[in-house]
Amino acid sequence: MRDFNTWLGQFKQSIANYRYYTDFDKVNTNVDAIRIELNILNSLIGSPNIESDFEALVLRYPEVLKCIPILIAKREREIRITESSGSFCYDFANANLPIEQYRVFMRETGLFELLASNRISNLIDYVTGVEVGLDSNARKNRGGHLMEDLIESYLQVAGFVRDESYFKEMYIHQIEQRWNVDLSCISNRGTTEKRFDFVVKTPRMIYGVETNFYASKGSKLNETARSYKNIALETNALEGFAFVWFTDGCGWNNARHNLEETFGVLEHIYNIHEIEGGIMQQIFR
Repeated sequence: MRDFNTWLGQFKQSIANYRYYTDFDKVNTNVDAIRIELNILNSLIGSPNIESDFEALVLRYPEVLKCIPILIAKREREIRITESSGSFCYDFANANLPIEQYRVFMRETGLFELLASNRISNLIDYVTGVEVGLDSNARKNRGGHLMEDLIESYLQVAGFVRDESYFKEMYIHQIEQRWNVDLSCISNRGTTEKRFDFVVKTPRMIYGVETNFYASKGSKLNETARSYKNIALETNALEGFAFVWFTDGCGWNNARHNLEETFGVLEHIYNIHEIEGGIMQQIFR
């Protein structure tokens, strides 16, 4: 018998690797896509007549407009503005407003002042910094993939082969069709579609596997624990199928009660400490 408090106490603060914090390949790709246009806009830096110079530049090189949103840390090419003077939808991919209105945008957002004041010396360097900042928003997605990558690496260490003895992102209907099993108890009689992060197939058993890592608290943790508790209860009586949940992360400390309930009914619930100890070789037989 495992003790829940001891088990929870083994949870890790982080599983971040060096590539987790910033995806510089993505940053560089995004900057390179507008490098020529940014170099053209560089001619406005320090301009004493920036508004008229901007207008002349856009008339000659209208393609530079597509760079404007990223200068205020926006990826969308359409930006909506509402003020007492009116509402405007600026299209920076295909100019839809008079050039004077784009001058208003540059003036009121502070971009003219930024460029004319010499506070920056190169827009490529500036946009690289903006892209690094925006990329931090993608860390949550990368965090989810980190746990999946970790689980997959241990599956391979345990001797399983992708698309032969284990499968990634597999839906219930695919499992049913491939191995002729009935999983309607967890698909609400076929009306809902559940996808498992992994499916592991051994000679005597099919394992539906979910993985996640929560470094911070949030309402999703309680929802996840309740959902997986239901799957555990619904699949307990199934012949030839077992539900497995690999989870970890200090975020669970704030949702421990729901996790403990699931821990009490789900036989195959494990943390990274147990994975590192070789639990996969013991359960996947």
